Amino acid sequence: MTYTKRFDGRKFDETRPMIAKVGIIPRADGSAMFQAGDTIAYAAVYGPRDLHPKFMQNPSTGILRVHYNMMPFSGHGDRVRPGGGRRSKEICMVMQNALTPVLDLKDYPNAVVDVFIEFPQTDAGTRCAGLNAASMALADAGLTMKDLVCAIAAGRVEDKVVIDLNYLEDSHEDGCDIPMAILPSTGEVTLLQMDGEISAEMLSDALKLANNTAKQIYDVQKVALKEKFTQVKK
Repeated sequence: MTYTKRFDGRKFDETRPMIAKVGIIPRADGSAMFQAGDTIAYAAVYGPRDLHPKFMQNPSTGILRVHYNMMPFSGHGDRVRPGGGRRSKEICMVMQNALTPVLDLKDYPNAVVDVFIEFPQTDAGTRCAGLNAASMALADAGLTMKDLVCAIAAGRVEDKVVIDLNYLEDSHEDGCDIPMAILPSTGEVTLLQMDGEISAEMLSDALKLANNTAKQIYDVQKVALKEKFTQVKK
Protein backbone atom coordinates (compact mmCIF):
# COMPACT_ATOMS: atom_id res chain seq x y z
CA MET A 1 0.00 0.00 0.00
CA THR A 2 1.03 3.60 -0.56
CA TYR A 3 0.76 6.26 2.12
CA THR A 4 0.25 9.33 -0.05
CA LYS A 5 -0.89 11.90 2.51
CA ARG A 6 -0.57 12.06 6.29
CA PHE A 7 -3.81 11.93 8.27
CA ASP A 8 -3.28 15.44 9.66
CA GLY A 9 -1.91 16.93 6.42
CA ARG A 10 1.71 17.34 7.55
CA LYS A 11 4.71 16.69 5.33
CA PHE A 12 6.43 13.37 6.02
CA ASP A 13 9.40 15.14 7.66
CA GLU A 14 7.30 17.70 9.56
CA THR A 15 6.67 17.61 13.30
CA ARG A 16 3.48 18.61 15.03
CA PRO A 17 3.55 22.17 16.43
CA MET A 18 5.81 22.28 19.50
CA ILE A 19 5.39 24.50 22.57
CA ALA A 20 7.72 24.50 25.59
CA LYS A 21 7.63 26.38 28.89
CA VAL A 22 9.84 26.25 31.98
CA GLY A 23 9.21 27.10 35.64
CA ILE A 24 5.46 26.55 35.57
CA ILE A 25 5.06 24.83 38.98
CA PRO A 26 6.18 27.29 41.69
CA ARG A 27 6.72 24.81 44.55
CA ALA A 28 8.75 22.32 42.50
CA ASP A 29 12.55 22.54 42.41
CA GLY A 30 12.27 22.50 38.64
CA SER A 31 9.37 22.19 36.20
CA ALA A 32 8.48 22.33 32.53
CA MET A 33 5.77 21.71 29.96
CA PHE A 34 6.32 20.28 26.49
CA GLN A 35 3.53 20.02 23.93
CA ALA A 36 3.65 18.28 20.55
CA GLY A 37 0.33 18.69 18.79
CA ASP A 38 -2.34 17.31 21.12
CA THR A 39 0.14 15.53 23.41
CA ILE A 40 0.92 17.60 26.51
CA ALA A 41 3.49 16.62 29.16
CA TYR A 42 4.11 18.35 32.48
CA ALA A 43 7.26 17.52 34.44
CA ALA A 44 8.11 18.47 38.03
CA VAL A 45 11.45 17.79 39.74
CA TYR A 46 11.87 17.43 43.50
CA GLY A 47 15.31 17.00 45.04
CA PRO A 48 18.01 16.13 45.62
CA ARG A 49 16.51 14.98 48.93
CA ASP A 50 17.10 12.14 51.38
CA LEU A 51 16.12 8.76 50.01
CA HIS A 52 13.96 6.52 52.18
CA PRO A 53 13.97 3.66 52.95
CA LYS A 54 17.71 3.79 53.58
CA PHE A 55 18.48 0.38 52.08
CA MET A 56 17.79 1.93 48.66
CA GLN A 57 20.46 4.61 49.15
CA ASN A 58 23.69 4.65 47.17
CA PRO A 59 26.62 6.01 49.25
CA SER A 60 28.61 6.96 46.15
CA THR A 61 25.98 8.92 44.21
CA GLY A 62 22.42 10.17 44.12
CA ILE A 63 19.85 8.28 42.10
CA LEU A 64 17.14 9.34 39.67
CA ARG A 65 13.53 8.14 39.83
CA VAL A 66 10.94 8.80 37.14
CA HIS A 67 7.19 8.64 37.74
CA TYR A 68 4.99 8.51 34.59
CA ASN A 69 1.24 8.98 34.74
CA MET A 70 -1.49 9.46 32.16
CA MET A 71 -4.62 11.07 33.57
CA PRO A 72 -7.77 8.89 33.32
CA PHE A 73 -9.37 10.65 30.33
CA SER A 74 -6.19 11.91 28.66
CA GLY A 75 -6.12 9.72 25.57
CA HIS A 76 -8.01 7.88 22.86
CA GLY A 77 -10.29 4.96 23.59
CA ASP A 78 -10.97 3.60 27.04
CA ARG A 79 -10.41 5.42 30.29
CA VAL A 80 -6.84 5.02 31.57
CA ARG A 81 -6.71 2.97 34.76
CA PRO A 82 -5.48 5.11 37.70
CA GLY A 83 -2.28 4.12 39.45
CA GLY A 84 -0.41 2.88 36.41
CA GLY A 85 0.34 -0.69 35.40
CA ARG A 86 2.99 -2.86 33.80
CA ARG A 87 3.32 -0.54 30.77
CA SER A 88 3.65 2.51 32.99
CA LYS A 89 6.40 0.85 35.05
CA GLU A 90 8.26 -0.13 31.89
CA ILE A 91 8.09 3.43 30.54
CA CYS A 92 9.34 4.81 33.88
CA MET A 93 12.40 2.57 33.65
CA VAL A 94 12.99 3.45 30.00
CA MET A 95 12.77 7.17 30.69
CA GLN A 96 15.01 6.90 33.74
CA ASN A 97 17.65 5.13 31.63
CA ALA A 98 17.34 7.78 28.91
CA LEU A 99 17.85 10.70 31.33
CA THR A 100 20.54 9.26 33.63
CA PRO A 101 23.47 9.62 31.15
CA VAL A 102 23.21 13.44 31.15
CA LEU A 103 23.10 13.82 34.94
CA ASP A 104 25.96 13.99 37.45
CA LEU A 105 24.59 13.21 40.92
CA LYS A 106 27.88 12.24 42.58
CA ASP A 107 27.71 15.33 44.80
CA TYR A 108 24.48 13.97 46.33
CA PRO A 109 25.27 10.55 47.86
CA ASN A 110 22.33 8.75 49.50
CA ALA A 111 19.93 11.21 47.87
CA VAL A 112 17.21 10.92 45.24
CA VAL A 113 15.94 13.19 42.49
CA ASP A 114 12.31 12.50 41.65
CA VAL A 115 10.80 13.48 38.30
CA PHE A 116 7.01 13.36 38.09
CA ILE A 117 5.57 13.42 34.55
CA GLU A 118 1.83 13.91 34.04
CA PHE A 119 -0.20 13.84 30.83
CA PRO A 120 -3.54 15.67 30.86
CA GLN A 121 -3.94 15.05 27.11
CA THR A 122 -2.31 12.57 24.71
CA ASP A 123 -2.17 11.79 21.01
CA ALA A 124 0.81 9.38 20.82
CA GLY A 125 4.45 10.21 21.50
CA THR A 126 4.00 10.39 25.27
CA ARG A 127 7.40 9.05 26.31
CA CYS A 128 9.12 11.44 23.90
CA ALA A 129 7.15 14.50 25.06
CA GLY A 130 7.71 13.40 28.66
CA LEU A 131 11.47 13.13 28.15
CA ASN A 132 11.62 16.57 26.55
CA ALA A 133 9.70 18.10 29.46
CA ALA A 134 11.72 16.19 32.08
CA SER A 135 15.01 17.28 30.54
CA MET A 136 14.03 20.94 30.76
CA ALA A 137 12.69 20.51 34.30
CA LEU A 138 16.00 18.98 35.45
CA ALA A 139 17.87 21.92 33.93
CA ASP A 140 15.42 24.31 35.60
CA ALA A 141 16.21 22.63 38.94
CA GLY A 142 19.85 23.64 38.52
CA LEU A 143 21.25 20.12 38.41
CA THR A 144 24.59 19.51 36.70
CA MET A 145 23.89 18.21 33.19
CA LYS A 146 26.22 17.59 30.28
CA ASP A 147 23.42 18.06 27.75
CA LEU A 148 19.67 18.16 27.27
CA VAL A 149 17.78 15.08 26.10
CA CYS A 150 15.78 15.51 22.90
CA ALA A 151 13.25 12.78 22.13
CA ILE A 152 11.18 12.11 19.02
CA ALA A 153 9.47 9.14 17.38
CA ALA A 154 10.24 8.31 13.77
CA GLY A 155 8.85 5.34 11.92
CA ARG A 156 7.11 3.80 8.96
CA VAL A 157 3.52 4.10 7.81
CA GLU A 158 2.92 1.74 4.89
CA ASP A 159 5.67 2.69 2.39
CA LYS A 160 6.75 6.04 3.87
CA VAL A 161 9.20 7.09 6.60
CA VAL A 162 7.61 9.75 8.81
CA ILE A 163 8.52 11.77 11.88
CA ASP A 164 6.54 12.49 15.06
CA LEU A 165 3.74 9.96 14.60
CA ASN A 166 0.27 10.87 15.87
CA TYR A 167 -2.22 8.35 17.26
CA LEU A 168 -3.65 7.27 13.89
CA GLU A 169 -0.15 6.64 12.52
CA ASP A 170 1.16 5.04 15.70
CA SER A 171 -1.75 2.58 15.75
CA HIS A 172 -1.74 1.90 11.98
CA GLU A 173 -1.86 -1.81 11.22
CA ASP A 174 0.93 -1.49 8.61
CA GLY A 175 3.52 0.59 10.40
CA CYS A 176 6.46 0.79 12.77
CA ASP A 177 7.03 3.23 15.65
CA ILE A 178 10.60 4.05 16.78
CA PRO A 179 10.85 6.34 19.84
CA MET A 180 14.35 7.80 20.21
CA ALA A 181 16.19 10.04 22.68
CA ILE A 182 19.31 11.83 21.46
CA LEU A 183 21.95 14.08 23.02
CA PRO A 184 22.22 16.87 20.44
CA SER A 185 25.83 17.88 21.14
CA THR A 186 27.26 14.39 20.56
CA GLY A 187 24.55 12.47 18.72
CA GLU A 188 24.59 9.85 21.49
CA VAL A 189 21.39 7.78 21.60
CA THR A 190 20.03 7.11 25.11
CA LEU A 191 16.75 5.53 24.00
CA LEU A 192 15.84 3.49 20.94
CA GLN A 193 12.81 1.24 20.90
CA MET A 194 10.89 -0.32 18.03
CA ASP A 195 7.32 -1.49 17.72
CA GLY A 196 6.72 -3.07 14.33
CA GLU A 197 8.72 -4.13 11.30
CA ILE A 198 10.89 -1.98 9.04
CA SER A 199 13.55 -2.60 6.40
CA ALA A 200 17.20 -1.80 7.08
CA GLU A 201 17.15 0.98 4.48
CA MET A 202 14.03 2.62 5.91
CA LEU A 203 15.39 2.26 9.44
CA SER A 204 18.52 4.16 8.39
CA ASP A 205 16.35 6.91 6.90
CA ALA A 206 14.23 7.05 10.06
CA LEU A 207 17.29 7.41 12.29
CA LYS A 208 18.69 10.24 10.16
CA LEU A 209 15.33 12.00 10.21
CA ALA A 210 15.08 11.65 14.00
CA ASN A 211 18.62 12.99 14.47
CA ASN A 212 17.85 16.07 12.38
CA THR A 213 14.55 16.65 14.19
CA ALA A 214 16.26 16.39 17.59
CA LYS A 215 18.15 19.57 16.74
CA GLN A 216 14.84 21.37 16.17
CA ILE A 217 13.58 20.17 19.57
CA TYR A 218 16.85 21.32 21.15
CA ASP A 219 16.26 24.84 19.81
CA VAL A 220 12.73 24.87 21.27
CA GLN A 221 14.03 23.70 24.66
CA LYS A 222 16.82 26.28 24.74
CA VAL A 223 14.45 29.13 23.91
CA ALA A 224 12.12 28.09 26.75
CA LEU A 225 14.98 27.92 29.26
CA LYS A 226 16.44 31.24 28.16
CA GLU A 227 13.04 32.95 28.40
CA LYS A 228 12.57 31.71 31.97
CA PHE A 229 15.98 32.89 33.17
CA THR A 230 15.73 36.18 31.28
CA GLN A 231 12.51 36.92 33.18
CA VAL A 232 14.23 36.04 36.48
CA LYS A 233 17.03 38.55 35.81
CA LYS A 234 14.51 41.31 35.10
